[in-house]
Amino acid sequence: MVATVKRTVRITTRQHILTDLPPVDNFPMRKWSIEIHLLDADNKEIPATIFDRVVYHLHPTFTNPNRTFKESPYTIEEQGWGGFPLHISLFLIEKAGERKITHDLNFLQDEYTADHVISIPLNKPLLTQELAKSGIVPETAVTTTQASTKRKAESTESLPVTTATEPKAKKVKTATAPTVKGSIDLQQLAFGLTKLKEDDLVAIVQMVTDNKTPEMDVVNNVEDGEFIIDLFSLPESLLKSIWEYVKENTK
Repeated sequence: MVATVKRTVRITTRQHILTDLPPVDNFPMRKWSIEIHLLDADNKEIPATIFDRVVYHLHPTFTNPNRTFKESPYTIEEQGWGGFPLHISLFLIEKAGERKITHDLNFLQDEYTADHVISIPLNKPLLTQELAKSGIVPETAVTTTQASTKRKAESTESLPVTTATEPKAKKVKTATAPTVKGSIDLQQLAFGLTKLKEDDLVAIVQMVTDNKTPEMDVVNNVEDGEFIIDLFSLPESLLKSIWEYVKENTK
């Protein structure tokens, strides 16, 4: 289980009419561009170095509609006469997963921005280092991974059906200050989770899955065999149940 942190991705769109090109169906041709940045703690734009690459999925009428960019600010430039929902795939560094967002590409303004909040796991050292450039990184990450056989799942809502026989040593980062939600010390809970046996961890996954709500930040990272939970996002009632289970099974 891995704690996560949220960051805001800002998409900036600029466009202008190409007066030297004829209209299409009475719509003027335009040149447009998009850039992607992160926002720091002061809401200032900084390079989005947490991404390995960005893929823009253009309208299928474009030639080669899937465009990949690997250098910040991942600028794409194109020409067209109409707007459309632009799907964007953001791939985190260190193979930490993909985040998908949809951007409303329109020509109502010459320049406009749109902000999207994404969750990012804290179990990758280089990624965590880059995250620190944009704000505070809480040290409450707990990671459980497998050495030989990764956990598999049929969907992001299902339980892992395969576990390794020789799991790697679990890692825990302790916070520099108490982190409490209601009556639950999240630092103590995170540490307790690292002491659970494999079967007990599966039970925790089941507990979270059975009680999952839209407000909870939970990711089943099938590729890396990880089930990621932001403890801060869990309701206090569920945290109490998990804490009671951890205490009972770590005696």
